Amino acid sequence: CGPMSAPNFYEQVYAVVRRIPRGRVTSYGRVAEMLGRPWAARAVGYALGALRQKHGAKPIPWQRVVNSQGRISLPLMAGGGHQADLLRAEGVAVDKELRIDLSVYLWEGLHLVEIDDILAGRS
Repeated sequence: CGPMSAPNFYEQVYAVVRRIPRGRVTSYGRVAEMLGRPWAARAVGYALGALRQKHGAKPIPWQRVVNSQGRISLPLMAGGGHQADLLRAEGVAVDKELRIDLSVYLWEGLHLVEIDDILAGRS
């Protein structure tokens, strides 16, 4: 995107997800809410799913986004086990049902100034 154009939604999602600290998680819905689109949780999932085709310079810690109940959304055999392993390597406890205790590991999110920067393309 050029300096005068706002980034597309997927790029905004990636900018938020890059800021999730190691050892913390957030939900698809919370990312959508931070971007001013509370109804777009599924679109956040699509953006993260699209990363399989995207090889950017800055890695995006997609594994830190889970569903609103604190569960890994991918089935165990379709990548959920890999996501759990990545989170465990960061110190996040993931049980055998692929659940994470959000009362312990939830990242509260960005400050309004940071969100404004992302929405304006200044991430």
